[in-house]
Amino acid sequence: MNWDPRRLAMLQEMGLTAWAPRDAAPGEAPAQEPAAEAPTAPLAAPVAVPVAALARRPGGVDQMDWPALREAVAHCTACKLCSGRRNTVFGVGNERADWMIVGEAPGEQEDLKGEPFVGQAGKLLDNMLRAVGLTRGDAPPERQVFIANVLKCRPPHNRNPEPEEVAQCEPFLKRQVELVRPRIILAMGRFAVQSLLQTNDAIGKLRGRLHQYHGVPVVVTYHPAYLLRNLPDKAKGWEDLCLALQTLEGR
Repeated sequence: MNWDPRRLAMLQEMGLTAWAPRDAAPGEAPAQEPAAEAPTAPLAAPVAVPVAALARRPGGVDQMDWPALREAVAHCTACKLCSGRRNTVFGVGNERADWMIVGEAPGEQEDLKGEPFVGQAGKLLDNMLRAVGLTRGDAPPERQVFIANVLKCRPPHNRNPEPEEVAQCEPFLKRQVELVRPRIILAMGRFAVQSLLQTNDAIGKLRGRLHQYHGVPVVVTYHPAYLLRNLPDKAKGWEDLCLALQTLEGR
């Protein structure tokens, strides 16, 4: 495989290094055996949510514009997570971005700041986006992304989201997708994948191919927090970014 300067720079942004044996031609790296994939915890089986519980969700979400949707999220009391939050975490970025990043749930730092993907996982995500010429910050619109989570409130002690909590927040995320109208969605982490694709399959089984969410192509990848704990799988995160980039460039 030829490693041109642009790809080498992208790898460097993600903290990856291209290597070659002494007999490799300059600028060329040999094919490598993929690292053994770390075991992925099975997804929680979907459970039925009582209709009475769903009735507590704010009504008319599917017709809301951005200001109304932000207001509904900020004042939502549809599940018990509202009692412990400091801030709701609505999302950040360009509201008409080509790329939409969907994560799982806010952590402590996200709850304090009211913004998704901060702390070390956020820094890694920013590096990953920078590697393909994207940013959540100030930049021309074509280089910006929109980032949101499945849950808008932090689960206590960063525990896993519960099915009812996901069900209550799903209409908010669905409306965000409808308003952004992204050309590609990058689903990061098993709860993002479970919510968007309605599947119990492990991320390792779903990676490497395109999926669909209401007509929008979806690329499945690991959450940055997982990659920080499993550094060899950063290469897989890079492959997933490349798949998303190639899909977008081909549309």
